[in-house]
Amino acid sequence: MERASGVIRSAAASLFVALALVPSLAFLALVLAGRLAPAPALLAWGLCTAVAVAFSALLGRDVKAMTRLLRALRRAPESLPDEPALLVPGMRELGEEAIRLIRAERLSRARQLESAAEDRALVERLPDPLLKLDAEANILWRNASAATAFSGEIAALLRHPDVRAALAEALRDNAPVRREIVLAAPVTRDLHVTLIPAAGPLYLLVSDRTHERAVEKMRADFIANASHELRTPLASLSGFIETLRGPAADDPEAQQRFLGIMAEQAARMQRLIGDLLSLSRIEISEHSPPKELVHLPPVLERVAAGLEPLLRASGTRLEVNVPPDLPKIPADADQLAQVFSNLLDNALKYGKPGGVVRLSATVAPDTRFEPGGVSVSVADNGPGIPREHIPRLTERFYRVDKGRSRAVGGTGLGLAIVKHVINRHRGRLAIDSDPGKGSVFTVWLPGRAG
Repeated sequence: MERASGVIRSAAASLFVALALVPSLAFLALVLAGRLAPAPALLAWGLCTAVAVAFSALLGRDVKAMTRLLRALRRAPESLPDEPALLVPGMRELGEEAIRLIRAERLSRARQLESAAEDRALVERLPDPLLKLDAEANILWRNASAATAFSGEIAALLRHPDVRAALAEALRDNAPVRREIVLAAPVTRDLHVTLIPAAGPLYLLVSDRTHERAVEKMRADFIANASHELRTPLASLSGFIETLRGPAADDPEAQQRFLGIMAEQAARMQRLIGDLLSLSRIEISEHSPPKELVHLPPVLERVAAGLEPLLRASGTRLEVNVPPDLPKIPADADQLAQVFSNLLDNALKYGKPGGVVRLSATVAPDTRFEPGGVSVSVADNGPGIPREHIPRLTERFYRVDKGRSRAVGGTGLGLAIVKHVINRHRGRLAIDSDPGKGSVFTVWLPGRAG
C-alpha cells in the first residue's frame, strides 16, 4: 500500500510539471521568436501557472486523502468511509472503486475464514480419531479424539504393517483404502481404519470396534465359563435335594448337615457369578484408560479398613506403609479398590495363619518398571508359590491348590480381575515368591502424562 501511495504521488508531481513547465517553455519560445509580445506573454504565463498551481493543490489534497485511505485499509479497514472525499475528476471514482473492491475482497476472505473455522471445529469434534499424514506417515495434524484415544500409542498404530500397506495403496491408486486391524499393545484393540488421499496429504480415520467385539466375546465367555464352573455345584445341590427327599427325609441331623453344605454351594455360585460379571464389565472398558486423577492413600485406607473383620478372624496383622503425599494418578478408584482388596484377600486366605501381611506404596524407581508412577505392594509370609505356577496365576480359574482354593471360597477369578484392571490402567503386575517364605504382588501404575 505504501508503494501504491508513492506511485500516486509521483504521478501527481509529473502532472504538475506538465501543467506548469510545458506552458512556460512554450511562451518563452514564442517571445524569443518574436511572435508574442512580452507583456501579453507574461500575463498568459501567469494565468496558466495559477491554473496549474490550483489544480496541483487540489490534486495534492486528493493524493494525501488517497494515501490516508490506503493506510486505513491496512491498519483499520473497519473504519473505511462510505465515500472518499476526493475532488479531482476521476480520482473520486477511483477511490470509490477501490473501497468497493477491497470490501468485497475482505468479505470473501472473512467468509472463507469462517468456513475454514467451522470445518476445523467439525473435525475437532468428531467422535472418531482423525489424523492428517504426509506420504511418509508423519503426523501433520490430529483431532482431539485421536490425542485422547491413542496418546502414546499413535506410533504403534502408524507402524502397523496393515496400515503401512494401506498407506502405500492409497498413494498409488489415489483412492480411499479400508482395513480391519488388531492393535496388540498395550491392550488388544480392534480397529477399522480408512486412508483417504487428498491432493498431497492423507487422512487416517480410525473407528474403534473394541467395545462391540468385547461385548460379543463377553457373552460367549460368560456362557462358557458359567456353564463349566456352575456344573459341579449344581450337580451337588441336585444330589443333596434328592437325598433330602429320600433317605434323609426323616433324619433332622442329616438335613441340617446337608442344608449347610447346600448353603455353601449356593454362596459359591453367587460369588462365581458376581466375579464373572465383574470381569466382563472390566474387559469391556479395558481398551479405554481412565482419565480421572485419583489420590491412592484414601483408597488404600478404605480397603484396609474393610478387611478388619477378616483380620480379627484369622489373627493376621496388617502393616500399612503408605505415604500420604503420593502424587495423584489417572485411575478408576473403584476398580483399584477391587484390585487391592483381591490381593489382600488372597494374602489372608493363602498366607500364614496368624502371620503378617504388609501393604506398602512408593514412588521410588524400580528397574522392573518405567520411570515415574506409583508402586503398591502386598506381601505375606505364607508358604509361597512354586515358580512354575507364577506365569499362569492370572489365567481364569487357574488354581495352584484347587482343594484349598475352594475350601477358602476362591472362585479362581480374583487375579484375572486384577490383571485386566491393571491393563486398563496401562500398568504392570510383578509377582515374586520364595517357597516357604512368602509372596509379594507389586502393582505399578503410571503417573500423569506430560
